[in-house]
Amino acid sequence: MSLSMPSYAPTIETPRLRLRAHRRDDLAPCLALWSDPEVTRFIGQVSSEQQTWARLLTNVGHWALMGFGYWVMELPSSNRFVGEVGFADFHRDIADSMRGVPELGFALTPEFHGHGYATEGARAVLNWADTNLDADRTVCLINERNSASVRVAAKIGYRVFDRAIVKGEPTLLLERSRPTYS
Repeated sequence: MSLSMPSYAPTIETPRLRLRAHRRDDLAPCLALWSDPEVTRFIGQVSSEQQTWARLLTNVGHWALMGFGYWVMELPSSNRFVGEVGFADFHRDIADSMRGVPELGFALTPEFHGHGYATEGARAVLNWADTNLDADRTVCLINERNSASVRVAAKIGYRVFDRAIVKGEPTLLLERSRPTYS
């Protein structure tokens, strides 16, 4: 799936963020993120420490097996944890048209909601994907009630291609094609 098949997340700098590989010491901020009901209200239940540790290992494993995955977003000036952004292949049984296609996702700690960090981080990983992934398109799924994430997805070029019920909730299936340059 990846042209250069990195085994870990490369560091990406944006004007306000540093995107970097997950580390063992990210467990505490990741647990704070994934155990926050405000963060998980459209995704599902809050995560325990064990579930968060498994998620962190999955993030690292994606890079080792797929050549893509998730990054930690942090503020370069203070190394403060902002959230996570990246791609995964979860082998979801939602729509055949999503199988085997890198799926974009992002989650931010509540103190960083509404400041454009999700858009900035997602744009950065999409720019990376356009150059480094052998994928003509990427997908994402968002609960229809999550208007903030729907707006972020629209800003970065995702369009609805289908709808589904996921965990009992109406969900948008979105896609973005890699830009073609002539």
